[in-house]
Amino acid sequence: MTASIEEVAIAPRCCPPLMAGRLQLEDTALLASIFRVLGEPARLQILSLIAAQPSQEVCACELVETLGLAQPTVSHHLKVLYEAGLLDKERRGTWIYYRILSEKLAMLREALS
Repeated sequence: MTASIEEVAIAPRCCPPLMAGRLQLEDTALLASIFRVLGEPARLQILSLIAAQPSQEVCACELVETLGLAQPTVSHHLKVLYEAGLLDKERRGTWIYYRILSEKLAMLREALS
């Protein structure tokens, strides 16, 4: 049994039209690149460790033993997080201290809500 043209024309749509998305096209590439950076478990753990500190910062040297990773590996992950704009760093003598850039995390949170 086939529907007549009149029945098809008055049949209700299955779904309402989509509303405009919250993300602008130009923002999606940036967000996608940041989420790729966060796709590495060690990087998420680094962010978690930094966020959990009362000072909201960590010396790079403290992460090696805690993460159980080699120093070059930890340095690589910190560099990737820094270049993605998720961390800021400050040299104090021979040590480098990292802290989370809260405005970048707020942007990610806003994109997901």
